[in-house]
Parts: sequence; C-alpha cells; structure tokens
Amino acid sequence: MNVLLLYPEFPDTFWSFKHALKFIHKKAAFPPLGLLTVAAMLPPLWKKRLVDENVGKLRDRDLAWADLVFISAMIAQQDSALALIARCHAAGKTIVAGGPLFTLEHEPGSVVDHFVLNEAEATLPEFLRDFERGRAKRVYTSSEYPDIRQTPAPLWELADLGRYASMSVQFSRGCPFDCEFCNVTAMFGHRPRTKTTAQVIAELDSLCRRGWHGTIFFVDDNFIGNQRALKEELLPALIQWQTGRRGVPFYTEASVNLADDDELMRLMVAAGFNQVFIGIETPEEASLAECSKRQNQQRDLVADVKRIHRAGLQVQGGFIVGFDNDTPTIFQRQLEFIQQSGIVTAMVGLLQAIPGTRLHQRLQRQGRLIGRTTGNNGDGTTNFIPRMNRETLRVGYKTLMGYLYAPGPYYRRVRTFLREYRPSSIPGTWNWRYPVAFAHASIRLGVFGRERFQYWGLLLWTFFHRPSLVPLAVTLSIYGHHFRKTCLPLQAATQTSASSLA
Repeated sequence: MNVLLLYPEFPDTFWSFKHALKFIHKKAAFPPLGLLTVAAMLPPLWKKRLVDENVGKLRDRDLAWADLVFISAMIAQQDSALALIARCHAAGKTIVAGGPLFTLEHEPGSVVDHFVLNEAEATLPEFLRDFERGRAKRVYTSSEYPDIRQTPAPLWELADLGRYASMSVQFSRGCPFDCEFCNVTAMFGHRPRTKTTAQVIAELDSLCRRGWHGTIFFVDDNFIGNQRALKEELLPALIQWQTGRRGVPFYTEASVNLADDDELMRLMVAAGFNQVFIGIETPEEASLAECSKRQNQQRDLVADVKRIHRAGLQVQGGFIVGFDNDTPTIFQRQLEFIQQSGIVTAMVGLLQAIPGTRLHQRLQRQGRLIGRTTGNNGDGTTNFIPRMNRETLRVGYKTLMGYLYAPGPYYRRVRTFLREYRPSSIPGTWNWRYPVAFAHASIRLGVFGRERFQYWGLLLWTFFHRPSLVPLAVTLSIYGHHFRKTCLPLQAATQTSASSLA
C-alpha cells in the first residue's frame, strides 16, 4: 500500500512568516507534526510519502504513485485543502481526512471517503482494522482523550528538514482553563495529558541525529498546564540534555500566570526556552470576564509581561478586539498596552466564533452567526454580528494594525523590549543563518526599505547598549517586514485615518 500524506498550503498570514523566511532561504516555519505522527501509526509495511505544499507542490507522479491519500489541515488551510481534495478525487484516489479543520466541521456531502476525526490515537486504529477488512466506515469519531504516553515518535525521515526554520515536538495536550472563544479544551479537554520525559528526550535525540540543531517549538497549547511534571521531570531533563551541546533554542505557548512563578521561569530559561506565546487578549476587564479568561483578570498585565521579559523569555502576544463589552476606546487601549509592554510580536485579531467553542454555541443561540470562520483572525473579517457598530469595528481594527506595524511605532516597541530583556547564556542566536539574514536585511530594509532610518537607528542603539542582542534586533526587524507585508491590505484601506491612533 502506497500512502501519500498531504499537508495543504497556508495562506499568507501573520503566523506564516512567509516574508521573513525568505531572508534565511527557508520555505516554511515548521513541518506538519500531526501528519508525521500519524505516519508512525500506519502499518510499517505501507510505503509512505509526505507532500507539504508549504515547501513543494503536489506532483502528478506523486498522485499516480499513491493508493491512499491522507490529508490533515487547520481551519486557515481550508481553501487549499478543498482544492487538494478535489484534485485527488478527480484522480480516483481514496481520501482519508483528519485534523482540526475536519474534526470541527466536516461536510456530509464532501467527496472525502473517510473522516478519521478527533485524536488519531483513539480513532485511527479502528479505521485501519476496518480498512484492512474492506469495510471501513465513512466517519470515525471518539470522545476519548487517549494516553499520549503511547504515542509514537514522528517519522522525521519523511520530511526535508532543511526547508524548515523550526522543528516541533509535543509534550502535552489539553488546558486547565476554559476561554469561551478557544477550541483547545473542546478538542483536548481540561486535564493536561503529558508524554513521558523519556519520550520527549527520544524525539529530541532523533532530530539531532538527523542533523537538526536549530530552534524547536514545543507545540503545547499551554506548556505550563501541568507544572509539577515540568518542574520535577521534564525541565531538569532538558537542562541535562542541553549539557555539552551548543544550546538548542526552544519556544512554546503558556498562560500569563507563568509570571507568578520565578522558579518555573528560571528552569525554562535554563532548559533553553527563550520565547513564549501568551494569550493576553485585552486590557479590558469586562471583556476578560465575558470570555472567561479568568487567569488574566485582576492583574497588572504590563508588569507581568515585563517580569517574563526580565526572566529571559520574549513574550509574543495574542490580542482580540470585537468582544461584546468592547467600546470604540478599545483600539487606543490595545495600542497603549502593546507599546508599553514591549510585546514586539503582537498578533491582534478580530474575534471569530470557531465551531465547537462555547462562543460559537452562544452566538448560534442568539442568532448572530453569519458565516464560517476563515481560521485567520488577522484578515479583518468576523463571522458573527458584533455589538459594536460593524463599520466602527472594521475601521478601528484596520487603523490599529496599520499603526502598530508602521516603522516608527514598531521599532520603538523593539527598543522597549530590548531594554527589559535578560536572555539566557545559552547560545542559539548566532549561527550560519544570521550573517545571511543580516546581509539580506541590511540591503532590503536598510537601503531600499521605508524603515531604513529606524532599522539603522535600532542596530546602532543595540550595538552600544545591548551588543549581545544585535542578532535578535536584526531578527525582529525582519519580523516587522513580514508583519507589514501581511498588514498591507489593512493599511491601504485606512491610510487616511492612521493618524487617529498616533
């Protein structure tokens, strides 16, 4: 049996980093961890081939080779996924679909032959048994939260690692919190389930044996959901694993209560973590209460962010506008918070209602849903009727994004961050990519870019005040270029009103 594993292309989004990746000659941020893990669950005698459309297109000869096609996708990939499914169907291939896009919403009339939904550890074995017997059902679902201590390591040999900027591993699934707009608990539950430390170390060792020594993303939706397992088991093991290595940089996602635990932050930094994404969402207390973001309530969130920065972890922040309790003042408040906190990578999105979430259920009861979510909450669209005037929300959002990533405010935010940041002594910033990136950036941004004065001003300031952070300053400058590119449609629509948030 020849199995083709297909991963659709992501659109040009905030998190795709497509424009930034060109500076280091990479095609995608990271490989499809889910598909590579599913590949390891398939019968060992089956021949497997991965096509990730983010690094290379599906060729006719790949499709001709395949007996069976597995496709997985996130919601943001839905257009590309549907196009691939149509192509595979036209070629007469048996199609098996899974992953978040199809788990949250699969069409009864789809040409997909089999939907293997929810977590593969719970549904894939039953499908494989039925398929081998020639009586596979169309849909396989499960409410079970499987023990991921039994999950096999991904088949990294299927991916061309050199085309990616980062690798991915997973330690846990699930989150102890219950934010109304988030689908994590709907899919993975409230009780974080963890792999064993031995599993994680084995996956890291496997990547290193394949020559990978770059950045690794722990994809957990809340890495600190099980703090006991982190402090007592995983982080001490990662610290030991780093011994004798040049230092492999890690980054992950966590909740803002990380700021409350100095020991946990110290251990994470010692283990090699230097970035963490945190869902800040909003400085508006009423909106935090509305969406059940209790872990963010009644806190000095700016102080929390700065505390995490000083511990040696760069905060990347998620922000949302469009809550029912938001008023037109929210755009100015978000801008002031982001600038004061020094969160350089600030992803501000319009609230969208994702199927399976409590928000989607509430808005459906209220008759406010008006379409499907795009899965890209930075595209200036929403799929429900907001309480705020829709035109006020649209213009306010686009103006906010245009200002946040204009060269002046962006480079001032970078400088605010660099003043606070106290990184680990672990290397990982300097490697062969950075001279290439620096040369490219200095030409593209420093000579031809409209940000050239801000770019050279930042590098000079960093050289004299924080010289060890010059590579990071270059990296963040490149990120800013990408963010401006993805915001261009928004900026063009509101260029005449951009001064209103200045």
